[in-house]
Amino acid sequence: MGRVVLVARLAWAGIRRHRTQAVILVLAMTVATAAAATGLSLRGETESLYMQTREATAGPDVVVLAAETDLAPAPDLAPLAREPEVVAHNGPFPVVYATLTARGYDSRVVVHGADENPGEVGRPLLTSGDWVSPGGVVLERGFATALGAGVGDRVTIADRSYPVVGTAVTAATGVYPWAAQVGPGGGPTDYSGLAWLTEADARELAARDLPVATALHLRLRDPDLAEEFIEANASPVPGVAYRSWRSMAEQDAVLLRNVRPILTVGGWLLGFLAVTGVAVLAAGRIVEQTRRAGVLKAVGATPGLVAAVLFTEFLALALLANALGLVIARLALPAVAAPTASRIGEAAGPGFTAVAVTVVLSVAVAALATVRPALRTLRASTAAVLADTARRPQDRSRLTALSALLPAPLMLGLRITARRPGRAVLQACSTAATVIALTASLTLSVQTVRSYGVYGSSDLANLRDVHDHRLLTVVTVLLVVLAVVNTVASTWTTALEARVSMAVARALGATPGQITAGLAIAQLLPGLPGAAVGLFIGDGVLSLFAARNAVEAPTPWLFGAALATLAATVALTALPARLAARRPVARVLSGETP
Repeated sequence: MGRVVLVARLAWAGIRRHRTQAVILVLAMTVATAAAATGLSLRGETESLYMQTREATAGPDVVVLAAETDLAPAPDLAPLAREPEVVAHNGPFPVVYATLTARGYDSRVVVHGADENPGEVGRPLLTSGDWVSPGGVVLERGFATALGAGVGDRVTIADRSYPVVGTAVTAATGVYPWAAQVGPGGGPTDYSGLAWLTEADARELAARDLPVATALHLRLRDPDLAEEFIEANASPVPGVAYRSWRSMAEQDAVLLRNVRPILTVGGWLLGFLAVTGVAVLAAGRIVEQTRRAGVLKAVGATPGLVAAVLFTEFLALALLANALGLVIARLALPAVAAPTASRIGEAAGPGFTAVAVTVVLSVAVAALATVRPALRTLRASTAAVLADTARRPQDRSRLTALSALLPAPLMLGLRITARRPGRAVLQACSTAATVIALTASLTLSVQTVRSYGVYGSSDLANLRDVHDHRLLTVVTVLLVVLAVVNTVASTWTTALEARVSMAVARALGATPGQITAGLAIAQLLPGLPGAAVGLFIGDGVLSLFAARNAVEAPTPWLFGAALATLAATVALTALPARLAARRPVARVLSGETP
């Protein structure tokens, strides 16, 4: 039998023997990988969607807008279309800034006057219905989605009713709600939707004493020189704005400004919890793995083969979880990267960086889970490993006398915690990660929900805020679920390892209730410093990403979240601790239970 086949068969046998632990490991690592890969892929995803929309709509390389002012009309943009670097153009055409009402919602709207037969530059792509016709309006798809309007509905623009004849997308403006680019508010952050009317209808609308601008779409010989073209031809006249296709692509990413840190930090916290859970599971199998390694050594296996078997078992599960996580990230990216319907195209999926980082994380998790049993086996003789003799307890009479003054559950909990300091650290870290997530969620919940302000709509939801809240809620729920799994796994593993000492305690008079309480206290004690650290770190992490005018969550809420986490820890330990406490004492002490 070849060495590779032997390692694979032994690893597969180990996985089959511990299916529940394998499932927990795969689930934990899958969630962490999916979050991390999604966060690392966002920037490339928004750019990919813009480029696909730009290609489908013949997006301009440069957009020039000249707004009329009270002192002077908009300057003439026609000479720009005759520059040597320009190979095609669309316009100049009128742009009107008005108010639109639809389905009970009011919003600012930018109306572009369009040809009934679109040209070769800045040609909007219909996604439903027909293109503009006299008396009919086409809504930009992201704007229509926010309004809940579609073909056949009627909208009112500046007190005039129009039927919606179609919806379309374009790469000539930013995603909804950044259609203005220049206008009454003076910049691209004027929150507005986009609509198209025929040029005649748009000029008729402009005659109602509404703010007006002139727009020109340009295609250059070399799109990569758009910024240089703008610099060379920038007009000193106030009210003229230039936007390159790159700046519009970057504006799209503003909608996800808070999403990336949410997913990145959340992904690392999820990965941290996953590693913590793996460490707990690996620690629970340390004795068995060590004995198994001793058996392999006894039948002639080299230390390298022993380490390879242990590493392969965990690596196979971690890589499976990594593959599942990348698939989930691929499926989730369209919804995460495009909260507005203003862009079209297929999601590019996780890139090389995301795949490389998650694979490294998988290998690291497998290595961490393998190191301890491998080193323990290599350092000890085969006979000592197979004998697995109990260690003689140290004489600590003072501690014994002090413990006699404590209630039985507290004494048992302290004993379990003191004998497993590494497990206590892992439980503290799990609690800290949970409190960090709850702190972030509570802080975000008290932030003022921003409307689109004077130049936008107070009725329509702010897409960025809504998207941030939804995503943070999902990440928080996943963190809490992983923390729950870790707590239950830690309690059950601790109960299995301490079954003999707990049986001795019961033989000496301890009740099942006291044993249960002792196991719960063993999980609660490290949770106390973990909760305190979580509050401190959570506040620090939020200060890095919060806006200057961010509102802090009420202190009682934060302490309440920490206390609720500790209470939940006690509650979650009840069932596994109770089951472990009810094992027959005689069977445990006789060695009949595994």
